[in-house]
Amino acid sequence: MTFGPGESDVRKLQATGGSTFTLSLPKPWVVHHQLAPRDSLRVDWRPSGALRITPLNEASIPERHVRLHQSKLPENSLHDHLMGAYISGADVIRVGFEEGDDATVSRMIRRFLRSTRGFEIIHEESGWIELRCLLNAGDMPLHASLNRMYLQVSSLVRDIVEVLEGADLGYIADAEERESEVDALLYLVERQVRILFESHAVASRLNLSRTHALEYANLARSLERMMDHVNNMANFLNQHPDALGFLRTSPPVNALPAWQSGLKELMINIRTRDSSRIEAARQQLKTLQQELKAYERTLQQGTGEGLETASLLGFSESVRRLCAYSRDVGEILLNMKLASDMFDVMA
Repeated sequence: MTFGPGESDVRKLQATGGSTFTLSLPKPWVVHHQLAPRDSLRVDWRPSGALRITPLNEASIPERHVRLHQSKLPENSLHDHLMGAYISGADVIRVGFEEGDDATVSRMIRRFLRSTRGFEIIHEESGWIELRCLLNAGDMPLHASLNRMYLQVSSLVRDIVEVLEGADLGYIADAEERESEVDALLYLVERQVRILFESHAVASRLNLSRTHALEYANLARSLERMMDHVNNMANFLNQHPDALGFLRTSPPVNALPAWQSGLKELMINIRTRDSSRIEAARQQLKTLQQELKAYERTLQQGTGEGLETASLLGFSESVRRLCAYSRDVGEILLNMKLASDMFDVMA
């Protein structure tokens, strides 16, 4: 019978000795991997209970190529297609274009290279540009990317507080660049997780199960959303320096140190996963949310000046959203802890 990728078959164990069982392998699979008698196979007992069989002498993993032609894509969508190929795990992207479109394509590719990690232009010719990823998906630990994202978020918040306390606005002049760095790290994590789902080699190098890899992607998304709000706060201060006076002593700004403390505690628990500490941090953040919500209702019922009221409401909402996304981080950590603590019981 035929047997190919994505198909399944039922085979019976054969007893070959007092303590040995054998199982025949599908011939199409053996032929596909160019195996011969006495070749070695690696057998992994997965956390799910399944066994994974991998040829030790298997050739390197095939490269994944994508070909795009600018003339066949919707208008102004080349960058989106490049990002889709990157996150989906493409190793080589070949971009074609018509004569006269080279400047537009080059601009989109430069934007793509700024937004990603590992891709470089390796070949150019008339009507074609080839990009290749030089970063192996298993080389960058996911927790390192998360830590870098967290440091960018927390450092920008610290600089915002410094500016509100009287420091120069130059402290936060590079807010957009920091947000771009966080975005790029999110895309990298999403790319690694997608590749990990299909490659046991990458999963082994990153030392992560699929469940935990998925939760790492959720953590990265929460940090990216936090950075969006922090960047909005920095941009507002850069555009409205006259608002520094009344924002300086406002409840939203006063709540930032407590939010930072709560998020720091949660980030520490990415590895330790102490339920008591996670819940304490989540409760602290929930209290901050409730206080800020009550403060916003007071502002909405008051008669303050337009710019001042709008500024305070905007800052309060951003800090409240920071608390909400941080609580999401705590929920994800609890999911990861319980996934690790589960064990199988035969019915």
